[in-house]
Amino acid sequence: MKKSVLAGVAAAGVSLSAVVFPATASAADTTVTFSITAGSIAITAPGTATLTENDLLNTATGSITGVKVTDDRRGIGGWTATASSSAFSNGTGAGTTTIANSQVTYTPGLATTTGVAVVTPGVLGTLGSARNAQVATAVVGSNTATWSPSLSVALPPDRTSGSYSGVITHSLA
Repeated sequence: MKKSVLAGVAAAGVSLSAVVFPATASAADTTVTFSITAGSIAITAPGTATLTENDLLNTATGSITGVKVTDDRRGIGGWTATASSSAFSNGTGAGTTTIANSQVTYTPGLATTTGVAVVTPGVLGTLGSARNAQVATAVVGSNTATWSPSLSVALPPDRTSGSYSGVITHSLA
């Protein structure tokens, strides 16, 4: 009988030790970090464009191929691209002809877009003052818009020969 009492106590001790000394829990923490870089918006255009004179219509016409807005701000704010012009001139001194910017007609045309944005072209008109080229609304996230505006410069009847130059400026607001 001593054996059975000792065996019973020993068995109780084993099961008691399992209750009294449970396994220890373990945990490990990981600190996670990341950065968000600020987005930007920019407009680019070719450095040069050439217009062709049309003697019958007294105009010089052509286009600027590939004006592009890149909006990486990843937001919901729209943007407006404008176009303006300097006067066109064939030099300085005697025999110089200057053609006012009000004689330059800008036709924006439709833009090709990527991302989510509704891009609407401005209305054609002269660049006597800055005018809307393209307007983006309903923007969600990053987007681009590319267009190739047409230009027409009304030439004065008393113009002098020579190579004329002026500057078309595209800006963002």
